Order: sequence, then structure tokens, then C-alpha cells
Amino acid sequence: MKSGGHMAAALSRPGIVMRSAIGLLLLCVSASGAGAAEMPPGASSCTGCHAASPTVDTPAPRLVGLSAASIEDAMSAWRSGSRPATVMDRIAKGFSDAEIKAIAAWYEAQGAK
Repeated sequence: MKSGGHMAAALSRPGIVMRSAIGLLLLCVSASGAGAAEMPPGASSCTGCHAASPTVDTPAPRLVGLSAASIEDAMSAWRSGSRPATVMDRIAKGFSDAEIKAIAAWYEAQGAK
């Protein structure tokens, strides 16, 4: 079969195309949070260590529900070197003030749900 043959075969069956389109739409809607504020750029990198779920056992504190001010203060202290850290000092330096503010506000808002 030539390249793209599978696609041509699938497109010749409207039922498959419709079910695939509906499945993709549902996946996009569920991934977007449907009505939840969209996660700001950079915030997803936090979830590698800072689990959102209370059922996940992690030594890193959860950020969901913390006040935006406390997250901003901590990130500022790590960036300046006034707060000791193992990796957060390097991570904090990678974010602008505006990014930190947006991420902090988003995590605070997640606790209000």
C-alpha cells in the first residue's frame, strides 16, 4: 500500500471519520479543563515535583491552593539566592516576573475550586 493508503481507506468510511473526530473533540475538551482557567506557560513544569493530587506522596510541597504571594515570595528569594535550595534556585531564574506572577495566581486559583 502506498504512503497515505491507510488514511485514504479510513476517509472512505464516514462512520470511522465521524467517530474519530468526536473522540478527538472530547479529548481536547477534557484536556482543556472545559471552563477552567488555562494553565499559564511554564506551570506544567512544576508538576514534575509538586503533585497536585493529595493522594500522591511527594516531599515537594503542593502548590495548589497556596497563596499567590507566598509562591511569588519563594520564587523571588530563590532567584536572588537568599533562600537555600537544591534545584529551585536554578529553576526560578528561568522565569520572568510576569511568568511567576501568572503561575502563582493560577495555582492559587486551583485551590478555590
